[in-house]
Amino acid sequence: MEPGGVDSLREPTSVQPDSGVEPASGVETASVDSLKVLYQSCDYIIVDKHWDIRIDSKMWYEKHTVQKQLGLRFPELADPGTYYGFRFCHQLDYSTSGVLCVALNKAAAGRVYHCFKDRRATKVYLALVRGWVEEEKMTIDFSIGENTTEGRTHMMCIQGTDGCENPKPCQSQLTVLEYGDYDGDPVTKVVLQPLTGRTHQLRVHCEAVGHPIVGDYTYSLGEDSAPYRMMLHAHLLHLPLEPLPLQAAAPDPFTTPTDPRWRPQRCLRTVEGVVETLRQQEERRKRWRGREESEEQRRMCQQWLSEWTDV
Repeated sequence: MEPGGVDSLREPTSVQPDSGVEPASGVETASVDSLKVLYQSCDYIIVDKHWDIRIDSKMWYEKHTVQKQLGLRFPELADPGTYYGFRFCHQLDYSTSGVLCVALNKAAAGRVYHCFKDRRATKVYLALVRGWVEEEKMTIDFSIGENTTEGRTHMMCIQGTDGCENPKPCQSQLTVLEYGDYDGDPVTKVVLQPLTGRTHQLRVHCEAVGHPIVGDYTYSLGEDSAPYRMMLHAHLLHLPLEPLPLQAAAPDPFTTPTDPRWRPQRCLRTVEGVVETLRQQEERRKRWRGREESEEQRRMCQQWLSEWTDV
């Protein structure tokens, strides 16, 4: 999706039909009073969105949404000047769980918007994908556009696909964490980092490299219906705000105690290690940006002095 924008392509309400597979005992079902708050200040609330709940909806029959959860928990913080009462700084797909940032005033929303617009926000996702990914680290680089094929207009597609319109360049990074199996089928646990923001980007990119996300009913065209959820989770969000950055992490749901159907066999690296590497890379980029700014300032100063002495 576009940074901070509203997801214009809504999936059908019944994305995952009743497959007869119940969630594991450690998995809670969604309810309007089950909101999990990860962070709260006078400007922001960050929640851990459930996998079986929409962020918001104009449909009267949508009883469970994050919008309604927030209104129930924090009625005094709702802003009647906004359509939904709360300013959602970015979007998560209906079937995606994890970190979701909500701004409590217009100025706070603007600061986060610019982080996304300038691509300074760091988003880290966890996923289980079908098959064993041979390449431990890869950059997935496929342009993604809207699918105009009849019956698939709620989906996105990679450039070159029949019916693909308005494709835009998109990049995602994939890092393998563990190899294992889910319900006896080979799967890989990975870290996904979107470097651009396009609707369904991670789902489309994983599908494009032959490793679709486990339980993605929509992009498997209804074939992957056995898992109780789509295995995509927004694990971490880092926003380089001033004077202090904002960061929150939602617990990893893809663990054997939470879901015994997932059985890891070989661990290559931990999510904590990957996040630390990303933090170090961001620090290096920050120092480099500061050095570039200093060089630009010196150049401007020298130009000004030269123009002044020539008068």
